[in-house]
Amino acid sequence: MLTAIIVLAAAGLTLALATQIGVVLIRGAFPPRGRMIDVAGARLHVVELGPRDAAGPPVVLLHGASSNLRAMQPLGERIAKMRRVILIDRPGHGWSTRERVADSTPAIQGRMIAEALTRLGIIRAIVVAHSWAGALALRIALDHPDRVAGLVLLAPVAYPWRGGAGRYNDLISAPLIGPLLAHTITLPLGYLVTPSGARGVFAPQPMPDDFVRDSETLLLLRPSEFIANARDLVTLKAAVVEQAPRYAEINAPLSIIAGDVDTTVTTGIHSRPLAATAPNAKLIVLSGVGHMVQYAAPDLVAFEIEAMADRMVQPAATADKIAPANL
Repeated sequence: MLTAIIVLAAAGLTLALATQIGVVLIRGAFPPRGRMIDVAGARLHVVELGPRDAAGPPVVLLHGASSNLRAMQPLGERIAKMRRVILIDRPGHGWSTRERVADSTPAIQGRMIAEALTRLGIIRAIVVAHSWAGALALRIALDHPDRVAGLVLLAPVAYPWRGGAGRYNDLISAPLIGPLLAHTITLPLGYLVTPSGARGVFAPQPMPDDFVRDSETLLLLRPSEFIANARDLVTLKAAVVEQAPRYAEINAPLSIIAGDVDTTVTTGIHSRPLAATAPNAKLIVLSGVGHMVQYAAPDLVAFEIEAMADRMVQPAATADKIAPANL
């Protein structure tokens, strides 16, 4: 019995040491690329692209779970040729921090992001959000409607679903056992299974070459972020139960793009009911497409964002043309 305890203790210490070494290596391989903005309860990592004086509202890109802003950067770079683009690591993800792990809900994170936009001098923006962040963008539109010029939601979470967030996320979110797992086995195990997990999220489309490296997905394996991500997932269902009855209040233009074979966030549970509820919603369902719609149909997604931004500019442009004739 004593021998078994010694062996387990030694294994635990070895895994903890391996995790600490792994964290140092991951941090060195994927340093922050933007600026840090302090808000109440968090410090947010923000990357800005495109011309600051571009016509129309800026475009804010929000990433989903198990991710960071780099997963949205290819889309951001595509639309930054003519638009001001803001990519944000959600609180606790990428290089953003949050003071409390419990600050996991769309309501709290939405307040933090709205504050960050204020500090950037942005009054209104088009919010583009993927997956988990769909619920976040919807909450921003509900709680801060004057800040949202429009929404473009990509495979968004919007409503409660059958089941939970996964047993391992439940364990990681639990006191004591969660931090113990996060500081020992999560990083070594995650390093092995991350590529196959990412391929599963892209299915049936192939995962782009070097996606795990280019998206800096390994940042997720750091204990603090892994715990924050698990907490986000575990508390999300209750959050959407609370906010879903209010979706009819959203008057901002809303474009929803989803795949009909998405097994991560089922279109029939989330996107279709949302399109039927929000008064100014447009739904595009892509045949044969899974969860990563911004990679499967980047031209279409960029077109929808550009079209929404152009609609915001046209009234002012038209007024400018008419005004001289009326003087």
